[in-house]
Amino acid sequence: MIQDKNSIYQKQGFGGRSGFGHLSALILVDFVNGFVDPELLGSLSIAKAAEETVELLRFCRERQLPVAHTRVVFDEHGANHNVFTLRVPALKKLTETAFESQIVEVLKPLPNELVIKKQSASAFFSTGLSDWLTYHRVDTTLIVGCTTSGCVRASVVDSMQHNYKTVVVSDCVADRAQDPHDANLFDMQQKYADVMSKQHVIEHLETLGVNRP
Repeated sequence: MIQDKNSIYQKQGFGGRSGFGHLSALILVDFVNGFVDPELLGSLSIAKAAEETVELLRFCRERQLPVAHTRVVFDEHGANHNVFTLRVPALKKLTETAFESQIVEVLKPLPNELVIKKQSASAFFSTGLSDWLTYHRVDTTLIVGCTTSGCVRASVVDSMQHNYKTVVVSDCVADRAQDPHDANLFDMQQKYADVMSKQHVIEHLETLGVNRP
């Protein structure tokens, strides 16, 4: 079945690559305590992806690449509750000061890194992220985080729709279950992004000489 599926996509011209441009930015989507901890809204796979991201984040910081983090943050009194919270009421717990909404300690942002507070799936929707990337002259996004089928996928689609070359770092994204993770990685590779391992991303960026001026 997998061979048949791949052949159909190949025959119809899917699965092309967009590659890397001149400057990449790392976007960490929702690596917060609530989405990492399997006892809250996370999973062991997401916790592992967060640990895998530590090396990539260090690499990007060493080369002074732009870094942006996202958090899901809702008003504790419900002023900005929306259809997302209607569908997933547990999201209402992700308030500004709640433990669940804080970025995990191993990926804690530095003072010069952008932290986006969002109330929807995509890191781009009503956040100003694209303007920030344009200001830094970024043309390639490296997307990590959770969940693969949810906020990562939404961010990847919007990244491509904003005309950024988009790379999903496969071992630095995860989901609550393996099937949606695998299916969405496959689909994103076919349509929206290059899916690459962390090691391949690092090796490729090293060949480009990615230090910022």
